[in-house]
Amino acid sequence: MTSATARPRTGRPPASARHREQGAWFLVLPALLPILVLSVGPLLYGIGLAFTDSQSGRTTATRWVGALNFSDLLHDTLFWESFRIGLLWAAGVTVPQFVLALGLALLLNEELRLRWLARALAIVPWAMPEVVVGIMWRLVYHPDAGILNETLRDLGLGDGRDWLSGLGTALPAVIVVGVWAGMPQTTVALLAGLQHTPRELHEAAAMDGAGAWRRFRTVTWPAIRPVALAITALNFIWNFNSFALVYVLTNGGPGGRTRLPMLFAYEEAFRYGQFGYAAAMGCVMVAVISILLALYLVGRLKGGDEQ
Repeated sequence: MTSATARPRTGRPPASARHREQGAWFLVLPALLPILVLSVGPLLYGIGLAFTDSQSGRTTATRWVGALNFSDLLHDTLFWESFRIGLLWAAGVTVPQFVLALGLALLLNEELRLRWLARALAIVPWAMPEVVVGIMWRLVYHPDAGILNETLRDLGLGDGRDWLSGLGTALPAVIVVGVWAGMPQTTVALLAGLQHTPRELHEAAAMDGAGAWRRFRTVTWPAIRPVALAITALNFIWNFNSFALVYVLTNGGPGGRTRLPMLFAYEEAFRYGQFGYAAAMGCVMVAVISILLALYLVGRLKGGDEQ
């Protein structure tokens, strides 16, 4: 016989649980509101703008043109050339950035004297604004008074060259700056992963006669692999979307050799006033980044299932 005080099985959570859920929404709302206003809203507005003929300084009303901007973009060889340069830049920065950061993280994870000072100095480039980094490296690459050319002259390796204006040297020179500026954040992420690797595993492997390379391959790398994959994917996206650093260093020159997709879209929007066309470029870049993120997440999910 059912007790009179038993709770009826209505299938609904108790009132206290419902109140907690409602309270949780109110707690999350302040965090979601800036994202909706500053990220989702402009993104949706940009997508809508890509289907119009919006231009600066025009007196007639903006018209809906459908997929015309995307059709024109499909045949725009300059944009696809900038897209190719953007992929070269992103890969050229991300790969050496990861390799050098991994080496530095392994070094900073060792018991060294003044390790705290080395760790502090390692993140200095990360603390500097990209505009300041660009101005500093422009001085380093200066053809007449730059420290790089002065060093080459002192070593008898030539009279120096204009690194940022040469057709063959501009992109490699900018890639070097990108690696230097972005390496600290990768180092910090990898160092955090290394510090969560149990030292007992390294000691056991060493007692079994495993060398440094074997210990790295069998102990260290499996432990930091999720962090390495995550930071590499994020670095590629950040580098592909770079703007300020390259803008300060070369402004896309010489001859468009360092004109990244973001720079190309910026010029179309604010130099030539083609807001609708520039928004279409932005949509293409968002689509590419979304595909890369989807591939990364699928790979992570498959890796998790296999484990």
